[in-house]
Amino acid sequence: MQKKRTDSNRGMRIAAKVQTLVAEILRDKYSDDPIVAGVSLVGSVAHGGLQFVRLYYYSRSSDTAAVQKRLDEISRSVRFELAARMNQKYVPDIRFEYDDTLDRASRIDELLANIGD
Repeated sequence: MQKKRTDSNRGMRIAAKVQTLVAEILRDKYSDDPIVAGVSLVGSVAHGGLQFVRLYYYSRSSDTAAVQKRLDEISRSVRFELAARMNQKYVPDIRFEYDDTLDRASRIDELLANIGD
C-alpha cells in the first residue's frame, strides 16, 4: 500500500493553475485590447496562506506603467472569471507584477559586450 501524498506543494500547484487560467482569460476576453494583448504571464507565486497569487508578466510595450494600470483595472473582472473556471471553494486574489528579468539580462549583455571597448 502506498503512502498518501502530502500537500507540501499545494501553493505551487494553485499558483500554476491560476497562472494558466488567467493566461487563458486574458487570451479569450482581452485579445482585442492592445495593451493586454502584448502581455505574457511568465511566473506565479502564492502568498498569504493562498489568499493571493502574484502573477509576474512581461509586456512587449515599453510603457510598463500603462500596462500595470490596465492590468490593475481589469484584475477584478479577471478574478470573477477565474472563480467561474476554478473548481475550488475559495479563489485567491490576483496581483500583477512586472517581471524585469529580460530587461536586466539584456542590460548585462550590453555591458559585457562593451567591456573590451
